[in-house]
Amino acid sequence: MLIHPDFDPVALHLGPFSIRWYGLMYLAGFMAGAGAARWRIKTQPWLHWTVEQVDNFLTYVVVGVIAGGRMGYVLFYKPEFYLTHPQDILAVWQGGMSFHGGFLGVIIAGWLYARREKRRWLEVTDFVAPLVTFGLGFGRLGNFINGELPGRVTSVPWAMVFPKVDAFSRHPSQLYEACLEGLVLGFLLLWFSRKPRPMGRISALFLIGYGAFRFAVEFTREPDDFLGLLAFGFSMGQWLSLPMIIAGLWLWLWSGKLDKMSRTTESSLAMRDK
Repeated sequence: MLIHPDFDPVALHLGPFSIRWYGLMYLAGFMAGAGAARWRIKTQPWLHWTVEQVDNFLTYVVVGVIAGGRMGYVLFYKPEFYLTHPQDILAVWQGGMSFHGGFLGVIIAGWLYARREKRRWLEVTDFVAPLVTFGLGFGRLGNFINGELPGRVTSVPWAMVFPKVDAFSRHPSQLYEACLEGLVLGFLLLWFSRKPRPMGRISALFLIGYGAFRFAVEFTREPDDFLGLLAFGFSMGQWLSLPMIIAGLWLWLWSGKLDKMSRTTESSLAMRDK
């Protein structure tokens, strides 16, 4: 049995100010994503992105993640509480961020950026999909450092006690998510995007991959005490992941059909020109 190290959530004290590990993990995720974006535009010239465009787009992404993540938590998890305590909605330092809300925030940010730059929306989402995994991985490490969002009670050899929660041995589900949603999904998307793909395919793979990994890990993660398990014994995270998987499968098929139609049209035009 392992014991959670019970890290101090504050990484650095600067007089009356403090820098928390969770915030540093978000920063690390954004920096790693920015570095990967620059690497992609250098090694994948068919993307047609510049460093300046990447920097501008990442600004949209940061706002989308923070605003969407917070509003997703407010609306999906505690709508009754925040309806009666609206002054707490902006108190992000108290915790409470939702990936699915942050995901929707990035989708909206990508749409706004695509409109501004006159790019196709799926072209933008295909570019950002592999970069999101860095934020997912580091974010879950932040959860682990804080000792929050622990797993369900278990007797597996690597079970861990989280003293801030209780004295029971639990799955370190934060590390499962960091590994699957960060490392595994990130490697898969970067590998898949190493050469040109039909528009929408990379976004589809992200939706399917994240949705499937999150759905699976939720079986080891302790449900939120204020929600518990919902219909069919699924958690809120699982119910929010199912539409992602369905949308990803549909987008994968639609992308293939669109690519096939495009190739057929190009072939017909070439034959006509001859």
